[in-house]
Amino acid sequence: MPNNCYHAKLATQFSVLGIRTEEDWLVGIDYLPLDTPSLAPQNTLAKEVCRQLQEYLADPCFEFDLSLHIEGTPYQKRVWQSIQAIPGGKTSSYANIASNLHSSPRAVGRACGANRIPIVIPCHRVIAKNGRLGGFMNATDGFPLTIKRWLLHHEGA
Repeated sequence: MPNNCYHAKLATQFSVLGIRTEEDWLVGIDYLPLDTPSLAPQNTLAKEVCRQLQEYLADPCFEFDLSLHIEGTPYQKRVWQSIQAIPGGKTSSYANIASNLHSSPRAVGRACGANRIPIVIPCHRVIAKNGRLGGFMNATDGFPLTIKRWLLHHEGA
């Protein structure tokens, strides 16, 4: 994603969060490398997104109240709605969500990987049925799993 597409870059302990907005909608949060320079919010909504993300970092039970513009298939939107219902500090499995949606765990995993608003839509709370971490950001190891571990640890899950 080109640098000029972000309306803020918020440094955190696990990543720099690249925040994208359109009009009054949050449209994306990207995990950027830790050495990415921060960027002060460029508009009112980006400032509010940063404020709420900082609230979450201070209190893992914080509930986001942001207007989201979520592009995806009807199935992806159902998965994301299910994920948003998982409370902070808790997890659910790909298999459990799939069962509730009469689907497959692999399809749930693909929908998680297509989530463009992580943390707010907390796909990090979805783990493998056996209690293992599972994937994150379409990866099964490396930097993405480090982020997932950090977020789950932060929430006490």
